[in-house]
Formats: sequence, C-alpha cells, structure tokens
Amino acid sequence: MAVTGSTVSIYLSQSVSSGLAIINGTTYRIGQVGSFVRIPQGYKDLYGIVCEVGAEAAPEKLIDTPYESGRWIKAQLVGESVGTSFERGISQHPNVSDHVHLVTEEDLRRIYGTIKDGHVEIGRLSSAENIKVKIDLDRLVTRHSAVLGSTGAGKSTTVASLLRSISGSQDGASHYPSARVLLLDIHGEYSSALSDVASIFRIDPNKGENKLAIPYWALDAEELVGFLFGGMNDTQAIHVYDKITELKLQSANKNNFEGVDKNSLTVDTPVPYSLKKMWLDLIDPELRTLEGQERDQPALIEAGDASTLKEPKYKPHAMGNKGPFINTAAPGIKRQLKNLRSRLLDKQYDFLLHPDEWEPDLDGKAQKDLPELLKQWLGHEKPITILDLSGVPSSVLVRLIGSILKIIYTALFWSREKSEGGLDRPLLVVMEEAHRYLHGEKSNASTMVQQIVKEGRKYGIGAMIVSQRPSEVDETVLSQCGTFFGLRLSNPTDRAKVKGTLPDSLAGLMDMLPILRTGEAIITGEAATLPIRCKIILPDKLPNSRDPKVAEQWGNERRSQDYMENIYKQIAASWRSQSPTRPKNPELKIERTAVKDEEV
Repeated sequence: MAVTGSTVSIYLSQSVSSGLAIINGTTYRIGQVGSFVRIPQGYKDLYGIVCEVGAEAAPEKLIDTPYESGRWIKAQLVGESVGTSFERGISQHPNVSDHVHLVTEEDLRRIYGTIKDGHVEIGRLSSAENIKVKIDLDRLVTRHSAVLGSTGAGKSTTVASLLRSISGSQDGASHYPSARVLLLDIHGEYSSALSDVASIFRIDPNKGENKLAIPYWALDAEELVGFLFGGMNDTQAIHVYDKITELKLQSANKNNFEGVDKNSLTVDTPVPYSLKKMWLDLIDPELRTLEGQERDQPALIEAGDASTLKEPKYKPHAMGNKGPFINTAAPGIKRQLKNLRSRLLDKQYDFLLHPDEWEPDLDGKAQKDLPELLKQWLGHEKPITILDLSGVPSSVLVRLIGSILKIIYTALFWSREKSEGGLDRPLLVVMEEAHRYLHGEKSNASTMVQQIVKEGRKYGIGAMIVSQRPSEVDETVLSQCGTFFGLRLSNPTDRAKVKGTLPDSLAGLMDMLPILRTGEAIITGEAATLPIRCKIILPDKLPNSRDPKVAEQWGNERRSQDYMENIYKQIAASWRSQSPTRPKNPELKIERTAVKDEEV
C-alpha cells in the first residue's frame, strides 16, 4: 500500500487474519518481526524483513480505512533473486497493490543454503531450525567482526562454535587445514573447549600445554621502560633508551643475528640483551663516589654482580673538600632502578622478564631467538593458538596485549612477500574482553588494534572484537567492523552503540536484542547474506564460562574443620605462588571430584 525508500507498508488479507498458514504440511506464523516476505516482480523476487507489526504501521491516511483484516506490517527491502541466485540490494521497487507472499523454507534455502566455497556453518535459523546459516569466511576475516552481548548471553560459546567450524572439527573434516587463528584469552575460558584443535600457552601450563614466554627484548621499548622504571622525565628516558641501544649493538656484534644492520639498529630492533646487565650499568653511576684531586677516581669497595642483582659498594660521600664526592654526572634514576630490580625479582613477571630459553645471558646470547617465537605462535601444526593471559598481573595486562599485537602485526607486515606471510596465509586475531583495553583512554593496545582494523586487511590480518560492554569500546574500532554478532544486550546504552554502528538500518530487528535467548544472535553485515536471527550451534566442548550452580553447591553439607584448615592453607599457597593449580606442598597430589550428598 505504500513504498518509502526501502520501506514498504503491507496489509494482511482476511484469509490469513489468524496469523497462521499451513503450506506443504509446515505451519508458518505470519507477520513475525524478523521474518521474511517475498514480492514477485516478473522474473525477479524482492525480499524484505518484517520490522514492525500492527495498525500503526499503516500510513496515517489509511489508518481508518476498513481494509480486510485491518492488520498491517512494515518490511525493509534487503535483496532480490533471479532464479536460484540471490543478491543483496534491489534493482527496482515494488508498486502499490503488488501481492506480497509468505517466505517458505524453500525460499529460505535459496537465500541461506549457499553451496559456494568459503562459507562456514555457524548455526540454524531461529524461525526454521532445519535451515543452516552460513557466513562468508573471506569477508568475516578481511572486513573484521564483533561479537557483542551481555554476560551469560553466549559470547564464548559463539566464538568457540565459530572457531570449531573454521577448524573443521564440527563435522569431523577439516576444510581449512591451513587456517590460522590467534586467540587472546583473558579469563582462561577456551582451553577446555578447543584443546584438541589449539596449541595453548599458559603461564602455569597443564599437561599437554605450553609455557607462555614473551621475551621482553621483542617488545616496544617505550612500553617496556614505562613498566620497568615508572615515571621519568625526557632526559632520564633518553639515557635509558641510549643504554638499551648500546647493549643491543654489543649483542649484535657478539652474536650473528640474520638481517640485523648494525648501522641502522634502533632501540626497538628485536635483538636480545640482558636486563640484568643494563641494571648494573645504570645503577653503578648512581651509587658511585669519586676521590682524588681531579675527582675522577672511583672509591669502589666491592664490585656489583649483574647475575645476582648485587649492587656495587662505594665509600660513602663526605662533606668538605676531602671526599669522596658524589657523582654529579649521574642522571638521577636511582629510585627507578630500584623499581627495575624489584620487577626482576618478582616471580609473577618471570614469563616476561625471565622467559626461559628466550632469556639472554649477560652477553645477549639466548638459547632461542625470534624465529622460534614466531614459529611457536604462528607456525605450529594446529589451526588455533590460544594465549591464556589469565595468570598475567592486571598491572601489566594492557601493556602486554599491546606488545603482543605489535609483535604479530610487525611480523606479518614484514613477511607480506613470504609464503607464511599474512597474504598467503591470513591470520584472524580474536580479542576477548576487548572493553578492558579498547576504551577511550590512549594506550599501546588501543593504538595497535586501531592500526589492525584500519590497515590489517592489506597484510592479511583480521580482527574479531568480543565484548560485553560495546559502549566502552573505542568507536573507531567498532566502526571498522563489517560483521556483527549481536547477542542478548539489556543495557540501553550498549544497544544504542550497536545500532549506531550496524551497516543495515533495521531498527526494528535490533530492538529484539534484549529478548534473545541464550546462544541466539542477530548476525548482520558483510559476512552474512542478510541480517538474520540465528541459533548458534553448541560446540562439542563448551568454554569454561558457565555459571556456578549456586543452589546445588550451597545445598551440600559443610566439610569438616580439618579439611577446611588444609584447603585454606592451599589457597594461601596458590596466592603466594601466583598459581591457581598449585597445592601447598608441590609433591602433594589432590584428586578433585564432585561431592555428592550421600558421600559427605
């Protein structure tokens, strides 16, 4: 009855006033928000999505007109088909008085049942669960994506299901044997769900997992110095950068690092050097006292030791003209160097400052170098790499994520002409809990993610942003995401943020976000044929993010006091050792099984 741009107003005939229709033995509900309608146009069929239902959907001048059933719907035109081929967008508009048809399962198969290569199954249509929903893998990776939903809406399950579809483990066959995915797991949720198709790196690894080691010398110098030293003025920072460059040059001269040009070496060149040696070289001028008429003779009592972080001892300075005298040439970073020493002695930072085989000796020689690190993260035989950052202290988490992303981005940037580069073997980076480091504040992590979403496509790097608070995620990042998986969102601010970034202006469809079931998503954007309400496939193994069973656990009988005393000692030991799985006695083996009422 009316056409306005891509919106059409439709009234229902008296024959379907009940809202139900039976076609070929299948019952269809008519006029459901999010369902489809078909408008024949000669050789073409136009398709639209119902976005509003009720009498108010009619143009004002027609509200009081007694048209048959009196029920109206509004639909948004989204695509057209010729024969069995479906395309988004429309080449022509319908006319007033054209007939509008119900979309049957046969029509849905025409739209969603693509047999083209490069599509992966993600779930089933909510309105017709025997229709598979597939998304375009090329556009999912190259145009970036976002998985957004409230806590408990099924974000982790959606990501796990998608990654299993890509790895081929949903149907037992691998359609993409060279797939490459890097998952930044903030809470340690995905190891249980993807252990058979992923190489897992954790600070405190379990059996079958790898120890997470991130060599400090491969990180951005500014971020590393900010974490190790704390606040410094520009003069002091330049002094530290000069020392790092000097040590890297010494290491390059003593060790043969392929590709290193000593004439163009900078503070950010990934060359191993010793933090302990740097500490001793910097602390010595701060403690040094001088004697002699020219005040140029060190008043040394005992030399320092870099390997044990032992400070050198000098005669204390004296008042008057006899000396010893203070070293006035020192840059004044004694306090910052004490902070560096404290970091080096703190075991919770061993994964970064003492990274096993990647920790160089005092001469800058390490057992393993940068090629082994990149191969371990990007070149193993499994399609997925999980960096479990659940054991990383919060004080360094954001800095560390930014540094990891910079390592990955820089490696693929410079390998764009290589067979393992991003162009020949693209990489999908999945970033869990993105709102923690992609908020409005400036950080290395947010800068790197912005660079990836803006330029990553050129070098074969795709991003998937996963967040429960889209309103806190940087707008620049969300605006570059071409595909959205919108799960249940209750907060109106978060829903408004999602609506404002969606490429399809279907406000009525997005209004369903608060009432979606757990594990149900509205998928829209580049990778989806059409905006769609989809029930996500449950993977064989679920992520470790399920809710605790409060009533069941609280209903169990209390344990004995002896047991309670022992377990709290182990809790304290885990806290002190920074390991959630470590018992009080490392030799003690504890069997953890569910306690049943009759066993208490």
